[in-house]
Amino acid sequence: MAAGTWNDARTMLAEIGGLSRFTGRFFREAFRPRFEWGELLQRSYVNGYLSFPLVGITAFIMGIVLTVQSRPTLARFGAEAMLPSMVAISVVREIAPVITALICAGKIGSSMGAELGSMRVTEQIDAMEVSGTNPFRYLAVTRIWSTVLMVPLLVVMADAIAIWACFIGVNMQRSVSWALFQQQVLDAVVFSDVVPALIKSVFFGLAIGVVGCYKGFHTEKGTAGVGQAAHSAVVTASLLVFIIDLVAVQVTGILGFN
Repeated sequence: MAAGTWNDARTMLAEIGGLSRFTGRFFREAFRPRFEWGELLQRSYVNGYLSFPLVGITAFIMGIVLTVQSRPTLARFGAEAMLPSMVAISVVREIAPVITALICAGKIGSSMGAELGSMRVTEQIDAMEVSGTNPFRYLAVTRIWSTVLMVPLLVVMADAIAIWACFIGVNMQRSVSWALFQQQVLDAVVFSDVVPALIKSVFFGLAIGVVGCYKGFHTEKGTAGVGQAAHSAVVTASLLVFIIDLVAVQVTGILGFN
């Protein structure tokens, strides 16, 4: 039992060390010329535009469900008028960034792990190295940059869709004009709510991109390892999203943003 625990600890520490080195290599390569703009645009299209429908549908459902579920509790205390404000703050500060990041971890992280893993086991990455191309800069840097850029953008869109869904949910039982609803939301959501959420979304995107590329680049055991890389990328990226969120909450509390 002790030997198994020790081996698990060693494996976890080795994984942390490998991810740290991979992240360090990304920062060393990220700003060096010549940059692969075409590949970055392609990755941004795949990771951003093609992920938007899933994020948008989830945000819409999330906004309506949160509104409908919160209404009875607020009505019990005579605070039903605070429903738009409460939902808007909850969505902007916590729900939209985390849910969007988890969706991206599942969709983008697994896709990166499987795609790069397939390239590794079929020796395409090795062929790029032999031909003089830097596969890390072409494959990993562009993919990581795309998630760093696209995840915050998807979060902003999810915020807007969820708040719009909240407006629909509020009007299910009573009529509220869009002007009044908008004023309540704008009065409730302040600068200190938006900025920390966007900053941690950048770190969410970085974690998702780094983990997906790391798992793909280090795929082993042939084609069976491709599935393992995709699965491990989702699990690890999702766990990192929660850890980053926990750290972000503590830091924003210390800095007085809460």
